[in-house]
Order: sequence, then C-alpha cells, then structure tokens
Amino acid sequence: MKKIKFDPFKNLKLDAYEQEIEDSLKKGEWVPVSDQQKKALQASARYTLDLLKKKKNINIRIQEMTLRRLKEKAAAEGLPYQTLVGSILHKYAHGTL
Repeated sequence: MKKIKFDPFKNLKLDAYEQEIEDSLKKGEWVPVSDQQKKALQASARYTLDLLKKKKNINIRIQEMTLRRLKEKAAAEGLPYQTLVGSILHKYAHGTL
C-alpha cells in the first residue's frame, strides 16, 4: 500500500509580503541568533507579556442609561460589556479612538 503524505500547506496562498519572506528564507538570508541573543529576546518577550497581562480593577460612576447602552452594544458584538469598556478606554488612551 502506498503511503499518502499530508501537506497542510499545499494550497496555501501567500501575499506579496509573505512571499518575500519565503523567498529570503530559501536564499539563506536568515541566520540563527546566538544563545545569548536568544536569551535576551526571550527575556524581553516575557517582560512584555507580563506587562500585557497586568490588569487593574477600577470603580467608576456612570449614568445608568450609558451603562445600558454599553451593555446593548457589547451584546450586539458578542462581547462582555467590561471587555468593550476596557477596549474603548485602551483605544482612547493610545490615541486610536
């Protein structure tokens, strides 16, 4: 019986940027990092993840109608309303709202 080899990437279509990366890999333009560089990058990634995980609870007073509307909008998006409120505050704080 002939073995069938499964290739999950057989029909994968790459965009121009992804194809550029794929081509540079094939040309050998990528080199491994040293163990020291690898440890430094891992430490940096861990630190960044720790910052992103940290959350603080806050208490705010808002009008009942405002809270009701937020809950309605969150439900329409399929989100918990506190997640929606946190997202709005995050976007505002970072200048993207």
